[in-house]
Formats: sequence, structure tokens, C-alpha cells
Amino acid sequence: MAETMRSIGRRSLFLTPFLLSAETREIPIRAITRGPGFHWFGYYDKLQIDPTNRLVLGNEVNFEHRSPRADDEIAVGFVDTAGSKDEWHQIGSTRAWNWQQGCMLQWIPRSRDEVLWNDRVDGAFVSHIHNIRTGKRRTIPSPVYTLSPNGKWGLVCDFPRLNHTRPGYGYAGLDDPNQNVAAPENSGIWRVDLATGRRKLLFSIAEIGKIPHREPYSKGATHWFNHLLISPDGKRFIFLHRWRGEREGRSFSTRMFTADAESGKDLRQVDPYGKTSHFIWRDARTIAAWAWHPSHGEKFYLYEDAAGGAVNVIGKNEMPVNGHLSYLPGKRSHWILNDTYPDKDRMQKPFLFDTRDRRTIPLGRFYAPPAYTGEWRCDTHPRISPDGRTVVIDSAHGGNGRQMYAIDISALI
Repeated sequence: MAETMRSIGRRSLFLTPFLLSAETREIPIRAITRGPGFHWFGYYDKLQIDPTNRLVLGNEVNFEHRSPRADDEIAVGFVDTAGSKDEWHQIGSTRAWNWQQGCMLQWIPRSRDEVLWNDRVDGAFVSHIHNIRTGKRRTIPSPVYTLSPNGKWGLVCDFPRLNHTRPGYGYAGLDDPNQNVAAPENSGIWRVDLATGRRKLLFSIAEIGKIPHREPYSKGATHWFNHLLISPDGKRFIFLHRWRGEREGRSFSTRMFTADAESGKDLRQVDPYGKTSHFIWRDARTIAAWAWHPSHGEKFYLYEDAAGGAVNVIGKNEMPVNGHLSYLPGKRSHWILNDTYPDKDRMQKPFLFDTRDRRTIPLGRFYAPPAYTGEWRCDTHPRISPDGRTVVIDSAHGGNGRQMYAIDISALI
């Protein structure tokens, strides 16, 4: 049953209504998955909803509140939101997944029929490309992290190393052969051809580690890559170079780079200050990211992807805390969709921010039960539909474990 933004208690969707254009309006929201299984999608920078704005991808699991083990298999599928039943359709399964990003399940760009997800088969990480209309599937001998806008190739980093260095973002089941190597030569970022499965190493961790940093690396630093994202025109990509040594302790330091997507050359150190977090391409030349900068400290900034490029704060007062941001599509690209981590009352708050008139519209307050913390937390990770009218989030506020919810924003924008 659809719910709206109203006062219905601590464990409910919303606590108070908001004011829009001098009149109170309610935001329609409904759960599109339900028990007995637990459902979620994961990261905010993947295509979750098909081009018809009807089929919503997701993962299904039968447990929560612990790390994935090598033998844990989850279901992958989609919800058909046509009509009122929101039917769940399983299309496969996987043993290569984590709580934050699932199995990289996503629609292949420019396709109405094909989806991709990662799996572990016969002792190797692979990816499946599945046609939901015909049921035909092919498997390529490489996992994929992010896909190109034309849907023909992708990029991937080293998932065993990621699982070793940043639990919660890699996959269980395969050990990192370089776990005792600070910056390996044979681990890095690869470009993967989706037609053939062939991949080539663009550069290694060792190569990037040799690029001078603002200050010497801490003693015993171990290096890795995370968070790859291809630009809207497919010509460049972002990656985070991270490391942990004695100075970082249990935390880590970060540099944000961009590189040519064909060759891995023309490397640009966009943010060298050590604290880059969530980011998104605004357009082919500009990146929005939460980071630290000498001008305003920890804020969201717009970075020009150019040597010595401009850096400007955005949403200084309207987006004062870290979150998972993206831009609405098409003519609505002046809107930012964002969220927050749980506050002192354990409330998570997705919202819209209009960069033109600096107007903020809250989309609700979602209670995060204390059990959802650390590696198995349930971030809302708001994702937008291709038509820019529906936001889908993950949330555990409803008492049925993590589930997916659709928020109708068509009347707001």
C-alpha cells in the first residue's frame, strides 16, 4: 500500500510534511519488495531501472547482520512495477557480492533487454550478461565494476585485493595473492570488452603509487584502487587511489585521479588532499565530490577535469554532510539527488537540491535500526529512474529488514 509523508512514528517512513510553493503536499512512497526475503540494490551510480521506467533490479538474501561468506549465494532479479502487485522475478544468482554494492547488477546502457552482474564460477570471478526477454545468457571471464555509456566495454579493479584491503567492497571466496605486497605490479585497473571478454591492464597499482604525493606515504602503506566511474562521453574515467599505513591506522588516505579510458594515459590528479569520498560526473568535464579542500574544509565541490582545473564549493549550507549524490537526467540536470548517513536519532534523509535557486526538498526521514551498522549498514543510496520521476532507495525502517522503496517525485520537480 502506498504511504505518504506524514507523522506515523519513529519506525515509519516520514515524520513531518514539508512545504512546497506555499502549500503542503504529500510525497507518495511505497515498498516495492517485501519479506520473507531481504532486498536491496546497492550503489547509487548504477542503472537500476530499465528504459521503460518499469523494471527495477535488485538482490535478494535470506540473512543479515554479518559479512558474506564464500558459500553465501544470493538471488538477483527485478521487480515489475506495472500494476499494483510489484512482482519479483528472479533471473539468476551469485556468489560474488557485498552489502554496499551488491554484485554490480545493472542494466547495460542503451539496452532495453540486457543486464549484467558479477559471479564466482569454478574458482574465478566472472560476469553474466542476461537477456530478460529471451532468457539467453552468456558469461565473460572477467568481473566488471563500471560500464561505458555505449554498453560495449567496462572497467574493473582487483576484487580479491579490495576484499582484503577494504572489507565490504570486495568479494569473499578468493584470496589476494598480493596481500603481502604493498603496491603490486600485476594488479590494477583493466578495460574489459563485453563482446569478447578480453581485458587489458591499463596501469598497475605500483605505477600509480610512484606518482609523487603531497607528503610521503606512511610507513608500511598498502595500496589499492576503488570506485571506478566512466565519464558520460566515455572518454575518461575516475578512480580512487587509496592506502593505509601506520599513520592511517584503521582508516585510509585517498587521491582522486582521472585517466584516458582507452589507454589509461593522461593521468590527472584531481584531488590530492587525502579525503575524497562519494563522487559523480556532472558532465564530461566536471566532477561533483565530497572532499576536503583548503577553501572550505569538508564540503561538496565541483572539480574541473583539467590540469590545474577550477575547484568550487557547491551546496555549502544546503548539503553540509557527506552523502551519495547524482544528477537528475535531461532537462532536470540542475537538480541533485542526495542523502545523509544516520543522524543522532538514526534518521537517514534523502533529498533534492536545486542548484539554480538553492532550494532543498526533503524526501523523508528513514529510521536505521542500530543493528544496521558498519559493513552491513543499509545506506539509502538513492537512484533515479531514466525519466527522472521516481527515486528508489534501500531502507530497513519498516521492520521487515532491508527492502526497496519507490518515491514519486514527479510533482516536485
